[in-house]
Amino acid sequence: MRPLHSLIESSAYASFKVLVNHCWAIKLGAVADIYAANNILCGYTKCRDLCVAHKLFEEMPHRDTVSWNTMIGGYINCGHFEIAWEFLRTMKRYGFYFDGYTFGSILKGVACAYRLDLGQQVHSMIVKMGYAGNVYSASALLDMYAKCRRVEDAYVVFQCIPEPNSVSWNALIAGYVQSGDRGTAFWLLDCMEREGVKPDDGTFAPLLTLLDDADSYKLTMQIHGKIIKDGRAFYNTMCNALITSYSECESIEDAKRVFDGAVGVRDLVTWNSMLASYLVYNKEELALQLFMDMQGLGFEPDIYTYTSLISACFDAAHKRNGKSLHGLVMKRGLQLSVPISNALIAMYLKSNNRSVEEALLIFETMESKDRVSWNSILTGLSQIGLSEDALKFFGHMRSVVEDIDHYTFSAVLRSCSDIATLQLGQQVHVLALKSGFESNKFVASSLIFMYSKCGIIEDARKSFEDTPKDSSITWNSIIFGYAQHGQGNVALDLFYLMTESRVKPDHITFVAILTACSHIGLVEEGRKFLISMESQYGIPLRMEHYACGVDLYGRAGCLDEAKALIEAMPFEPDAMVWKTLLGACRICGDIKLASQVASLLLELEPQEHCTYVLLSNMYGHLRRWDEKASVTRLMKERGVKKVPGWSWIEVHNEVHAFNAEDHSHSHCQEIYLVLGGLMEEIRWLDSVANLKVLMHDFDHMGKCSDLRL
Repeated sequence: MRPLHSLIESSAYASFKVLVNHCWAIKLGAVADIYAANNILCGYTKCRDLCVAHKLFEEMPHRDTVSWNTMIGGYINCGHFEIAWEFLRTMKRYGFYFDGYTFGSILKGVACAYRLDLGQQVHSMIVKMGYAGNVYSASALLDMYAKCRRVEDAYVVFQCIPEPNSVSWNALIAGYVQSGDRGTAFWLLDCMEREGVKPDDGTFAPLLTLLDDADSYKLTMQIHGKIIKDGRAFYNTMCNALITSYSECESIEDAKRVFDGAVGVRDLVTWNSMLASYLVYNKEELALQLFMDMQGLGFEPDIYTYTSLISACFDAAHKRNGKSLHGLVMKRGLQLSVPISNALIAMYLKSNNRSVEEALLIFETMESKDRVSWNSILTGLSQIGLSEDALKFFGHMRSVVEDIDHYTFSAVLRSCSDIATLQLGQQVHVLALKSGFESNKFVASSLIFMYSKCGIIEDARKSFEDTPKDSSITWNSIIFGYAQHGQGNVALDLFYLMTESRVKPDHITFVAILTACSHIGLVEEGRKFLISMESQYGIPLRMEHYACGVDLYGRAGCLDEAKALIEAMPFEPDAMVWKTLLGACRICGDIKLASQVASLLLELEPQEHCTYVLLSNMYGHLRRWDEKASVTRLMKERGVKKVPGWSWIEVHNEVHAFNAEDHSHSHCQEIYLVLGGLMEEIRWLDSVANLKVLMHDFDHMGKCSDLRL
């Protein structure tokens, strides 16, 4: 790969060469010759000097179809479809005939702009002018239909081509690939070979994108074999597609072998493909080493390289690398890049609460912000639990950003869920309805979750019923809702209805189902789900499923089964699993096992206050004051403080937050006065209830005495 500066120099030299030829043509009077003028015009468009090209075009005393085609093609290649379309209309108005190249260029622009309506107009012109059988025009036409997701129309056009070439076949195959129709795409490959048309890299590269799971590994190897047999193994497009395909087929080793064998043909996409493969499999150290190697060999990282690496540096182990990459971005003057700034915002917000300031600083210093910038802050605040800040930010966002998308609605509804702000959630629901996002599966899922958390399961069910039910996302939300409301049987009925509707469950579905079984004590039913997850549904158990299983057994008092499940895990339990077992020990009153589990947790998370508090409460309940005091002392020595629980209440669209014995609210005296009155009323009602029970007992005893008499 040539260094970037040499490419710039060659481009500048090409522009200079065209300019010199133009000067000579003017000096010699040859610019009036249409052939010479067209050559100069073509040179300017290839160098993307469209302003100069347009000026020359206007000055040309004579023009032909080639002149118009050159200008149309130049504007299309530079992404200016609207100007190219105007040129086409003007060309027609001046009486110039269109040819195959005219149609090919303009249809390329139509496909990129997704203007199916204009493409259909061009199609009618092609038919009227007798170009329907022209392989160049027809190939461009079927490519346009395929890219506009009208693959059936593309197939009709294909059938009208007398002798389709590889370009035609490739365009049709790419269309079926884009629509996700693997069967038809590979059937067309077979037909292509039977017709004697040899597949090329434009055939195989799209097909490889369909091979994206472990079940496709053997087919990927077969395609790889065909590529080697056809002598295309060292085409960089083939190498890049194979690296990605092997990676998605869960064979990082084969991806690395293709990468290692591509020495001499690697381009920046090759490096980025291998880098992405490492990051997918959480091999951040290897990805960082690859990042160093590519620069050592003269490959300048692009925006994709930086955003991929930055996005992977969010956990504690790689936080330092994330900061180093931030420094490198600033050193290379890339901090103005919106995608890179967005990746940095997401990285800091994913790290921990202490990095919120860095994320906000990047956001505030961005010269231009897109929707992703705003959504990154909003989603980040929501995910780390700063829901009140997220809602305030949303209010500010609405006054600045015109187009709010489904990511925005999902994030703000999650924040409404976290602090149970029903009135605000309902207002956001109305806004989503007006914006046409209510039926979006992510927004609908968030609405279901919000109404469930606010205790309105009926409205959650209504949101579910009003949404297309073709995705597991909305099913999971409603199953979770009923599970958390203690209506486990309804949750199970929904699960069976989901499978009957041919919606494939995912790992989250089983977390919801196991939660439902746990909350209503369906131990045997939950056990069956744990056993059948992988064998029947093809979903391997994850850490969260084992935690749900431990909770299932623990709530039912089956501590031995909970311990056995942990011992049978194929990987080391994390803190979530141990915390669940500790909670089960508390329910069962097993202080011995609780002490052992707490010791493990205090090693894993020495600063987590919940373990100390839970163990201390258990010792206090058993009146083991010395052990309780030692836990309290250990907390003080380690500087661990109990984080108080908070409660929220929404009054007149304003959220008020409180913790235990809080006196910070401006109306705290009136609040405590009302609370005092409520407590007195509760005590009075309690005494009345006790008196009624006592009178009932006396009455029952009197009746029994009468019977004895």
